[in-house]
Amino acid sequence: MSGIPVGISTCLLGKEVRHDGGHKHSRYCTQVLSKHFDFRSICPELEAGLGVPRPAIHLREYSDGLRLIETKGAADHTDAMQGFIEQVMPTLADLRGYILMAKSPSCGMERIKVHNEDGNVTRRDGRGMFAEALLKAYPLMPVEEEGRLNDNMIRENFVERVFAYDDWMQNVAGDKLSARALIEFHTRHKFQLLAHSEKIYRQLGPMLGDLKSEPLEDIAERYIHQFMEAMSKKVSRGSHMNAMQHLMGYLRDSMGDEDRKVLMEQMEAYHRGEVPLVVPMTLLRMAQRREPVDYLHAQQYLTPYPDELGLRNNV
Repeated sequence: MSGIPVGISTCLLGKEVRHDGGHKHSRYCTQVLSKHFDFRSICPELEAGLGVPRPAIHLREYSDGLRLIETKGAADHTDAMQGFIEQVMPTLADLRGYILMAKSPSCGMERIKVHNEDGNVTRRDGRGMFAEALLKAYPLMPVEEEGRLNDNMIRENFVERVFAYDDWMQNVAGDKLSARALIEFHTRHKFQLLAHSEKIYRQLGPMLGDLKSEPLEDIAERYIHQFMEAMSKKVSRGSHMNAMQHLMGYLRDSMGDEDRKVLMEQMEAYHRGEVPLVVPMTLLRMAQRREPVDYLHAQQYLTPYPDELGLRNNV
């Protein structure tokens, strides 16, 4: 079985494509995520024809917009980059996520230095030219910088979003769209939605209550934008606690008093920050397997990604 297609900056795979001939090898990407993601690598600067090694470039702001200029000299590579972007962007529609190299004038997602016409830094809130085009073309796609994946919460959130987006693309998007497919997707992800954003969770249910009120394509488009917005929100311990309590309600009749007591103790220990999420979640999964409840069997919240990634051990 092939992995989930995810884009990545080429230097993160250990390829020596940076302007100085070096790389930024991410072992987490190549040794862990590569077991589940089928990486498609792009180095915009190399593939725009700038070569390796190449002069360093940065963003300069002119009256007509941002341009990619060599840091020493005035050589302008904007047109070459824009030409590459226009060529490659339509080929990325099947990707389910993207991991970018930080601090790059082409790939950096945030906090990129912007210079004035004289080459002096005027602000640090820019975005790389390729990253800007990617986020504009694919607003639903989970995109993250490699360095931020060192944060356990951000890492877990990104991977969870990639798997949820892959579910949508495989089972609902395009010619697979039907009322049934949309409702089944919502059903699978209900508890995830509840954990990430109870507000959006309560908006999406009624949205699917009358699927004949307008074209299904319009409803699905509005739905997935709100769904992915919800999924991008970090989940607090209190929100996970709320979702687990809702889930536990479906298991109440199938659990003995002692099991219920142990589960509540561990949920509360998680809420206090004494144990990671994997502890109460494992107990919930054991209870579900012991006395299966059909509605819970399909819930992605119980297993949103492969266990071997170990993401819930650290949140």
